[in-house]
Amino acid sequence: MDAKALWQRYQDWLYFHEGLGLYLDISRMRFDNAFVESLQSKFEKAFADMAALEKGAIANPDENRMVGHYWLRNPDLAPTPELKAEVVQTLEQIEIFADQVQTGAIHPPKESRFTDIISIGIGGSALGPQFVAEALAPDSPPLNIHFIDNTDPTGIDRVLSHINNLATTLVLVISKSGGTPEPRNGMIEVKKAYTAKNLDFSKYAIAITSAGSNLDKVAQSEGWLTTFPMYDWVGGRTSEMSSVGLVPAALQGIDVRAMLDGAKEMDDVTRVANLKNNPAALLALAWYFSGNGKGEKDMVVLPYKDSLLLFSRYLQQLVMESLGKEKDLEGKTVYQGIAVYGNKGSTDQHAYVQQLREGVPNFFATLIEVLEDRQISSPEVDPGVTAGDYLSGFLLGTRQALYENNRDSITVTIPQVNARTVGALIALYERAVGLYASLVNINAYHQPGVEAGKKAAAAILDLQKRVLSVLQKEKKALSLVEVAAQAGASEQVESIYKILRHLHANNRGVILTGDLSKPASLTVSLS
Repeated sequence: MDAKALWQRYQDWLYFHEGLGLYLDISRMRFDNAFVESLQSKFEKAFADMAALEKGAIANPDENRMVGHYWLRNPDLAPTPELKAEVVQTLEQIEIFADQVQTGAIHPPKESRFTDIISIGIGGSALGPQFVAEALAPDSPPLNIHFIDNTDPTGIDRVLSHINNLATTLVLVISKSGGTPEPRNGMIEVKKAYTAKNLDFSKYAIAITSAGSNLDKVAQSEGWLTTFPMYDWVGGRTSEMSSVGLVPAALQGIDVRAMLDGAKEMDDVTRVANLKNNPAALLALAWYFSGNGKGEKDMVVLPYKDSLLLFSRYLQQLVMESLGKEKDLEGKTVYQGIAVYGNKGSTDQHAYVQQLREGVPNFFATLIEVLEDRQISSPEVDPGVTAGDYLSGFLLGTRQALYENNRDSITVTIPQVNARTVGALIALYERAVGLYASLVNINAYHQPGVEAGKKAAAAILDLQKRVLSVLQKEKKALSLVEVAAQAGASEQVESIYKILRHLHANNRGVILTGDLSKPASLTVSLS
């Protein structure tokens, strides 16, 4: 396609939202009008599905749940007055609490102010708040935030080592059920750290959880500072606009009302049942085209702004957990999904743009552009050229270099990184995921693969208990095969070996004797 035709195609497919200053350009995706027409009926169904979802239909049939994250930024959409009131009241309570903490009306024992936050969560309870903190927290926030988002002991130690004073540090424990191992383990370890400093953990702790959950019961019985709700109609990966994301954001001084307003404004336009006037539908169209409706190409997300570095990690969960499904809504095996990875511009110029342009063409790129370089004037680094000009040049150059070598790309442009535009970006991709899921006929709102992984991990920990029980009972060295037989797990010798190797490496009372390069020759006993 020559330059004149490309310019016309750009104008034909450019979407612009004046209120948000947001542009979406899918002109460098090589679909044609016949392809768009072929999807017309699918999009009509997708628009109808999303409308029913927002009205309270059971959009997650496997778990018999409504899907209501859109109500969080527009409570008037909630299907009952009770739900509307709960959303409104929760937001007001979050703002009041954040103000009381920041002004010192709520303060730690013997101290005038809280200075830090430890946020303990996993998956959507961590990725959204991390992305928003990186993107929007002021340089000198009223409280500095630290995240524990894994059950890695070294990682927990490192976070705690970076906190100057636990006596002025709030702890957010975020878990819908209260039984998810990672946040539970983090809570237990952090609680012990407070106890070691002779600090009453309950005077520092906040629970963000479902009413009546195990975590809620602990918080109530121990008299924690307060609790905020999680709803069964909001999934973790779409929970940034709920208490999960708003509590830590408000405590850091981020304008949560502006974030909600930006999301609401994007929701309004992505509700439009017209492809060219709906940016989320345009994204879903581009994804469907690139992957042939089967996720055959990966999504490479390249934000050209340091503050948006974590956007690719956030989208990784939102897109892959929502769309990565074995079965469709009829129970047919379809193996759907879109793999997501990313870095940032212009770091990617020196990391993997080489492969993107000349390697395996198994991807499409999403370039995130921010028009404003900084809020003050920029000095020149060359005559007439600033550092921001270079950043813009790298983005435009990458887009062109990819297209010249038959690599497709999407460009999303925002005027600046602020609470409204970040809220809008989150809402844009949430809706695109929902529409795409309808196009390919899958449930975007459950995660059976995640649940299977949790069950498998629980089975391993149960096996560990049985193995240790055998060793304690026998009180002599046994072969791995003997241990497996007595534990009733003769088919799990390999898993038993790896369990014992881990315990041995951590001085947990397990002794492995023999040639470590030949596991079958080993004997095991307790010290």
